[in-house]
Amino acid sequence: MSISAESIEVENVVASSDVGQELALESLAMDLEGSDYDPENFPGLVYRMHDPKAAALIFRSGKVVCTGAKSVDDVEVALGQVFDELRSLGVEVDDSPAIHVQNIVSSADLKANLNLNAIAIGLGLEHIEYEPEQFPGLVYRLDDPDVVSLLFGSGKLVITGGKQLTDAEEALTVIKNQLNDLGLLE
Repeated sequence: MSISAESIEVENVVASSDVGQELALESLAMDLEGSDYDPENFPGLVYRMHDPKAAALIFRSGKVVCTGAKSVDDVEVALGQVFDELRSLGVEVDDSPAIHVQNIVSSADLKANLNLNAIAIGLGLEHIEYEPEQFPGLVYRLDDPDVVSLLFGSGKLVITGGKQLTDAEEALTVIKNQLNDLGLLE
């Protein structure tokens, strides 16, 4: 069986940036079309974009978190739009504020049914959490790359915690090799 990097789909990229100054969120909420601000429920202003599809969480401190994007490029475009909107409202924003990827969530399919009980025993309990009564997936914490993978009996998996796209590819290779070594992936 051949599993390649092409089988990995990015589901969500979360990144942060900072405009370097405090923001008046009440005023921004009135001027920034399509934004939601309800400080009783969430301390930030939520600004949703459609192209690319993403949401920016804008905080009083000037920190901005982008979530929901499907690629690092989409994050950069979305945050660029946020910075442009803020500039148009008179907020001084650097030409290109630093953007830090915090988390990349991806999914893949091993295209084989998995015996999660056997995997939990085979991989060792120090890196595994598996309580099928609580959650149907097996949680596997990898050290290298430093990510967490959720494995499901269907062969589908989710990889989270990576900061680069290659982290998911490396994790998939490690998992596939370990399962092959244990004779648990055919």
